[in-house]
Amino acid sequence: MSASTYTAGTFGSPAPVLSVSPVVLAAPDRAVDLEVRVSAPVTGSDLPVILLSHGQGYSNHLSSLNGYAPLVNFWAAHGFVVIQPTHLSSRTLSLDPDTPGAPLYWRSRAEDMRRILDQLDVIEAAVPQLLGRLDRSRVAVAGHSMGGHTASLLLGARLTDPHDGTEVNLAEPRIKAGVLLAAPGSGGDAVTDFVAENYSFFLTMEFSQMSTPTLVVAGDKDDSAHLTVRGPDWHADPYVLSPGPKALLTLFGAEHGLGGVSGYDVAETTDENPERVAAVQRLTWAYLRTELYPGDSAWQTAGEALASAPEPLGRVESK
Repeated sequence: MSASTYTAGTFGSPAPVLSVSPVVLAAPDRAVDLEVRVSAPVTGSDLPVILLSHGQGYSNHLSSLNGYAPLVNFWAAHGFVVIQPTHLSSRTLSLDPDTPGAPLYWRSRAEDMRRILDQLDVIEAAVPQLLGRLDRSRVAVAGHSMGGHTASLLLGARLTDPHDGTEVNLAEPRIKAGVLLAAPGSGGDAVTDFVAENYSFFLTMEFSQMSTPTLVVAGDKDDSAHLTVRGPDWHADPYVLSPGPKALLTLFGAEHGLGGVSGYDVAETTDENPERVAAVQRLTWAYLRTELYPGDSAWQTAGEALASAPEPLGRVESK
């Protein structure tokens, strides 16, 4: 099903989805080769691409190419090719804790996404059903939690490398839009003492140069007390502290799992709510659809539907 099949502002019927994993990308300078999952509608051409970065939850397998099925399946069934890496921080790899970059591998995570873009030819060759069907001019990045940090860096956020004091700029010009889901906010005195001591790269995170169009999704009950002393507002920082154009979706009653985006029926979701997940699916799809296809009214239509509901699940603002 071609991306152009989706008429402005509508979702249409979901297409059958093919999902192939692991697709292995050689990475001689990495602790292990990079494995990805590729999900796509079975038909259609000129398909836009979403790179999805996983978070660091409690489960053993969701933080890998095997997570986030509620989002991946929806996006792929509605015209996107979704590519999910297993970052070095994944529990599925069980790397030696002394591996350089451990435990969160913040720089390697962003480099994984750039490696994927550099090797799209390899990915197409490994998934013959995908050959010639990608629109490489329309690429977005999405990430949840720690994956949101990864996506932020690719979208233009900056930090200072705690090891050598240099400013890190990992902005990726091939990425045209982003979605940050329960992403970390600013550093400094906003983070907990534990974070400052153990994950010092968070201390210098700032968004003043994150100029790529981005939808920030935050739960108004996501206090993330292990990370921040600021409470739920911290997760809105990538919207508040960055230049436009940006959009903010605040989900009412949502905690860090945003209703359950990391997987179907997962125990670590503290706010399980299928209706909330459905809202995240549709609004993120609509945002990326409009950003990658200027003039498409999907985002406006989805926002109006959210606002006009008898009991809205959230609110949208933009700048």
